[in-house]
Amino acid sequence: MDDQTQGSTAAFRQARREDLEAIVRMLADDPLGAGRETYTAPLPASYHTAFEAIRADENNELVVACLGPEVVGVLQVTFIPCLTYRGGWRAVVEGVRVDAGVRGRGVGRALLEWAITRARERGCHLVQLTTDKARPEAKAFYETLGFAATHEGMKLQLRPGAGPRSQLT
Repeated sequence: MDDQTQGSTAAFRQARREDLEAIVRMLADDPLGAGRETYTAPLPASYHTAFEAIRADENNELVVACLGPEVVGVLQVTFIPCLTYRGGWRAVVEGVRVDAGVRGRGVGRALLEWAITRARERGCHLVQLTTDKARPEAKAFYETLGFAATHEGMKLQLRPGAGPRSQLT
């Protein structure tokens, strides 16, 4: 990815360490994120560890949208090789957020369109994402971009010490 790609309303680039505070602020700035993120100064070390792991993985891209020098949007796209679709690749989009002060100005749409284009560039046959059922407006937004709710998604929350242990050897 080029250092910076211009979108219709914002410029997109790989996230940098100095963007982490703005990213976590956006992740925490909604009712769901407020309950699961910790936006404090300093940020918990776990965010820095995750950022470095994402940055080191060639199949992960953490991308920010900028208006001038200000970070106003973020998403992570992960490229996954699969045995399905004859050994095809898919892109998973996660953690999509746009700063509350610029919502409705096309930043989110341009950011998702960037991710779709990037998935095509990487040879993916599919772009997938999930959205919480508590966010019907997000689902409607993704549908305007061509996403369809073709599958029923399921998640299992893992907590330390909970659940069965794997028997794989």
